[in-house]
Amino acid sequence: MKRAFLAALLVANLLPALHAADQQAAPPTPTVKVGDVAPDFTLTDQNGNKVSLHEFRGKKNIALAFYVFAFTGG
Repeated sequence: MKRAFLAALLVANLLPALHAADQQAAPPTPTVKVGDVAPDFTLTDQNGNKVSLHEFRGKKNIALAFYVFAFTGG
């Protein structure tokens, strides 16, 4: 009886979280289209230095790659 109660309690606590995960909002529509000039942004590089897109505009081509969860331990 005690196990059944604990199992029911666990399920009752997990159901709202599972339901919320199913109803995630749709991703926003991108505002930058193919061929548009990229908006300026600043990021931190692998050495901790701030790098801005405007520093390279007209000088070099830029390729930006995102590795989601890479080296984050998550």
